[in-house]
Amino acid sequence: MIARRTLLASAGALAAPRLGHAQRGRPLRFVPFADLSMLDPMGTPSSITRDAALMLYDTLFGLDAQLRPQPQMLEGFTTSPDGLRWGLRLREGLRFHDGERVLAKDAAASLRRWGAIDSYGQALFAATEECVADGDRDIVFRLKRPFPRLPDALAKLTGFIPAIMPERHALTPRGQFIRDPIGSGPFRYLAAEGLAGTRYSFEKFAGYVPRPQGTPSFAAGPKHVSLERVEWQIIPDGSTAQNALVAGEIDWWNQVSPDSVAPLKRNRALVVEPCESTGYVGFLQFNHLHPPFNNAAVRQAILGAVDQKDYCIATMGEDPALWRTGLGFFCPGTPLANDAGLAALNTPRSTEKVKQALAAAGYANEKVVVITAGDVGFVRAMGLVTVDLLRRCGMNAELQEMDLATMMGRRMRPQPVSEGGWSVYPIGGVGLQTLDPAVNTYLRGNKGPFGFADSPALEARRADWFDAPDLAAQQRAARALQQQALADLPYVPLGQYLVQTAYRAGIRRGVKEMSVFWDLERS
Repeated sequence: MIARRTLLASAGALAAPRLGHAQRGRPLRFVPFADLSMLDPMGTPSSITRDAALMLYDTLFGLDAQLRPQPQMLEGFTTSPDGLRWGLRLREGLRFHDGERVLAKDAAASLRRWGAIDSYGQALFAATEECVADGDRDIVFRLKRPFPRLPDALAKLTGFIPAIMPERHALTPRGQFIRDPIGSGPFRYLAAEGLAGTRYSFEKFAGYVPRPQGTPSFAAGPKHVSLERVEWQIIPDGSTAQNALVAGEIDWWNQVSPDSVAPLKRNRALVVEPCESTGYVGFLQFNHLHPPFNNAAVRQAILGAVDQKDYCIATMGEDPALWRTGLGFFCPGTPLANDAGLAALNTPRSTEKVKQALAAAGYANEKVVVITAGDVGFVRAMGLVTVDLLRRCGMNAELQEMDLATMMGRRMRPQPVSEGGWSVYPIGGVGLQTLDPAVNTYLRGNKGPFGFADSPALEARRADWFDAPDLAAQQRAARALQQQALADLPYVPLGQYLVQTAYRAGIRRGVKEMSVFWDLERS
């Protein structure tokens, strides 16, 4: 581990001003919970990449604090009476960081790239005949069937967000990634002033055009920027980040280590509050392709041993104010959250009964590889709980630690354990990721890359939700979907974590639902 003195001295050297830099004011120094290893918003669903993407890129619609989509880059939109044609008109004056105008052809190409990768985008484009530019400012969707949730899809804030980029970037072949991000968002990336794995620099984009009316609300409304520069400092050690924040060497620590919450709250120079309004949620993801978890009976047996409280305490500590159990497949406090079938998670746990169930299911001591990210504290903690749980249930479990980027890549591999594959892994995501079936990429039965689950019944219940005409019908569909998910177990919910963020008291944040750098002032 890098010593604190060495790391901060290095960071200070990197931050040494160029000519004129001092006149632009001291940068706000922000510490994310892990390295920003991917800048392409289509490269990974990581929330770290998402947070950076929201600085660099804008979206056609923005989600407001009531979780409603509002026009963002758009002047407005129209729909035909039969719902088969949507016309989206860009606002005037929008420009990319390279000075080029944002044109409808850029937006259409960006959406097509997103629609090939993202699950919500795939659902939208499955209903789409074509998405094309009609002149410089108009994007047209011609649909095969009505898709009334089109604005919700284009306001998506989790996983792969529908970021608008130049057409030449949007045409990047699948499997290749953008290294020099150019968007039209409120900040631009300063590649020459950063150092991978240590520091990433962003500068206010002078050509950004905020919405002319409304008030900032989550990712909607005008995005006014008062900061000239933001620097992301990568400090993997929690105690180092805590000391740097107290000393004023950094301004904002994105995700506070649980054992640092209490001492930081006692410091009057700091503000400590929830990091995300919907918290984070945990997933225990099975590999459905290979033994033993290709067997539904084995997955059901393990469900009887999972105790959400164990995961909550391991990641957030003993304080129950920092976590919630009783989590189903939809985020607590959001419209689709329900209790259908949750007795399967809330009844007393018994590893002895699980051992019996595993024997009845035919578990034959197959090796179980648990992968986890050793460089992200809460992910590693969940990995340790998982391997201990499986061993107590009599499974031949092995923990393999790696960095987060490697883990995120390895989980996409379909190979068996004998060829470098995996059996199960725990991971966390923002609560918004379980807002509904469209955004929850884990709640699938389409043989997708996050576990490769194959469940036509689960996909049918998901389709029922898409077809539901109103909220009451959507809620009924969500209950049925949760019941089906508890039968098929694409993953096991692991609780809700109320992760805290901490920053200097001189910072005023208007938007607090997530970590953004607009509607923010510093004294």
